[in-house]
Amino acid sequence: MDAGRRTILIIDDDAFFLKVLSDAFTESGFRVVQASNGKEGVQAFITHQPDAVISDLIMPAMGGVSTCLEIRRLAGNEEPVMVLLTSMFKDAPHEHDEPEMGARVHVSKSTNPVDIVIIVEQLLDRKIHGRSGN
Repeated sequence: MDAGRRTILIIDDDAFFLKVLSDAFTESGFRVVQASNGKEGVQAFITHQPDAVISDLIMPAMGGVSTCLEIRRLAGNEEPVMVLLTSMFKDAPHEHDEPEMGARVHVSKSTNPVDIVIIVEQLLDRKIHGRSGN
């Protein structure tokens, strides 16, 4: 899968962060779909069927955990790479063996946006080559 064809859905109620992260993915050749809350994010997932979803943890209307769980349910066997983004911890990005709070990968919002792009690219490449990283 060519990175130019990959679609990412970014869900965050912080307009500035949403723009910064969207710009980083666009500059790396991704098609970016944005949503400002979980309900919009679920609808955007249904409409666009992205390859990867990055969701903020704390949002109005529908939080990140509920959003990730609903997207996973809707996706069935065609689950996208799921990343949960939060400002609640400052640790390095962490991948869990099994999904926790709807996503296997948790990333601090303080992570450089370019590094988030690299993480998602690596997860997508692993998924394509048969190693799960959702």
